[in-house]
Amino acid sequence: MKNILVPIGSNINALNTLQYAIDFAEAVEAKIYLVHVYSSPKISGNILKVDQIMERDSKEILKDHLTNVNKKNVEIITSTLKGYSVIDTLKQLNRLLHIDLIITSPKNDGADEHVFLGKITGNIIKDTKVPVLIVPGETSFKPIKKILMTIKSGSIKSVSTLDLLIKIKNTFSSTINLLQVKTPKLDAQDLELNKTLEGLINQHIPTTNATVYQGVLEFLREEDPDMLCVIRRKRGFFKKLWENDRVKKIDFDSHIPLLVLKGMS
Repeated sequence: MKNILVPIGSNINALNTLQYAIDFAEAVEAKIYLVHVYSSPKISGNILKVDQIMERDSKEILKDHLTNVNKKNVEIITSTLKGYSVIDTLKQLNRLLHIDLIITSPKNDGADEHVFLGKITGNIIKDTKVPVLIVPGETSFKPIKKILMTIKSGSIKSVSTLDLLIKIKNTFSSTINLLQVKTPKLDAQDLELNKTLEGLINQHIPTTNATVYQGVLEFLREEDPDMLCVIRRKRGFFKKLWENDRVKKIDFDSHIPLLVLKGMS
């Protein structure tokens, strides 16, 4: 892992997200690309002047954030970008900078307290091919010693899906417990674990629940992990969960860092 993208706004959790990203980047020896995307409002008048003001404010936001965090020895490259679509801009950055991971807060668009994922973060998960680490507000970084990974199907078409998880395990000497939730519609072939995944885990925990999320809730307190890991596939529970722009807490919630890997099946 070399390059981490941290898209940031001016919300109350921005500083915490940035500090977590810095601490994480230091541990895995990566650099950070810190970006703030702005767009001009659709108003009549001198558009050039409006753009200059927006760019100036964007730079001030980044400067203020960097002043209020401990940068340690992490290389941080800042950029303010004008884009009519935040997601399209981030997708371009992912390609140009060869981003390995995006670290963001659950809500960076002022979503209400009943929402777990706001529109921007939801779209990042839905529309980018890069793994995403979601850091809940006020969560401080600590070594990731225990990971609870939740899956329904044990099939993984591309082993590269697990690259980031392997990096984290090796960096922190993490224990990975795998919670496989058997739902009523589970196929028999889904019960078989990918060999690479099987070699990573310390414990395989099968459980039967109506939904994957119910299975997660049942074991989160018992396992008390430092990180929750899921795979977003082209089909299945998490695909359906993130079809909408926002995710309500009643449908899914996490009070610990949530790592979303990108599957191919």
